[in-house]
Amino acid sequence: MKQIFIAVALLCYQLSSAQMDSLLIEHAEYTWLQTNKVGVDISEVTFVNWNAGGSNSISALLNVATALKYEDSYFKWKNSALLRYGINKQEAQKIRKTEDQLELISTLGFRKDTLTNWYFSGRFNFKTQLTNGFSYPDRTNEISKFMAPGYLFFGGGAEYGKNLEKFSFYFSPLTVKATFVLDEDLSNAGSFGVEPAVYDENGVLIEQGERVRTEMGILLTNALEVDIYDNISLINQLSLYTDYLNNLGNTDIDWEIVFNFTVNEYVKATLGSHVRYDDDIKILEPTEVEGEFEESGARVQWKQLLGVGVVIDF
Repeated sequence: MKQIFIAVALLCYQLSSAQMDSLLIEHAEYTWLQTNKVGVDISEVTFVNWNAGGSNSISALLNVATALKYEDSYFKWKNSALLRYGINKQEAQKIRKTEDQLELISTLGFRKDTLTNWYFSGRFNFKTQLTNGFSYPDRTNEISKFMAPGYLFFGGGAEYGKNLEKFSFYFSPLTVKATFVLDEDLSNAGSFGVEPAVYDENGVLIEQGERVRTEMGILLTNALEVDIYDNISLINQLSLYTDYLNNLGNTDIDWEIVFNFTVNEYVKATLGSHVRYDDDIKILEPTEVEGEFEESGARVQWKQLLGVGVVIDF
């Protein structure tokens, strides 16, 4: 009996050791990877006795991106932060802001085995701006501020990608979108889709404007990064969102395409296009009465970017 007990104990020990070794091997190829990128694009134009005319100008755009990634056989977790800030100075004009973006993204994915390229994913996305925005040349009335607006997306779904760094398709049937307008004047005016303040017939404030607007809907995103030539790469990012409760099918669009041209290790050029549409963001147009505006509905927003600058990866 004693010999049988010892033999069973040894067998259990060997099985436990084998399972532990298998588990260690299975999860041995996990990695933490941090990447950082800082870039500055500068463009300048100077005229001296130029008979066609023109204004001297200089522009600068700062890009700061950092990412921390974890990956093993079953889990992928990517955290990233992006800061973009641009200014422009023209002759006889004060400095104007041309770009202002702060964005935080975290995506956690799990797959049940190493054969599938589908991940059960949860995603967090937050974006806002740093400084006040104006409708130039008016510098007295702010049309946007830090956290006015601020956008937060949080939800879960499925993500496909054999190589998620180069291609991914994410579908979430349940995503919460929160719009923050934490400035009193902007929230009372009903900016960015929040409910405006309520006033009586004498113009006395009865109820403050809404500070946070919450929606629940469907989010679909696609990201693609591909090398067209040895020194030319394409980055495409598309985000589509529609709310279940308010105008289902009326889709918010955020679509950006960027071409990167590599001159050498440090010098790069960028050509980009950014299209947005959000039915909650209405356009204000001036009326015949000076200083008064009327709401004319949402419109497609478009931004084009062309720059040459220095990029440092570390």
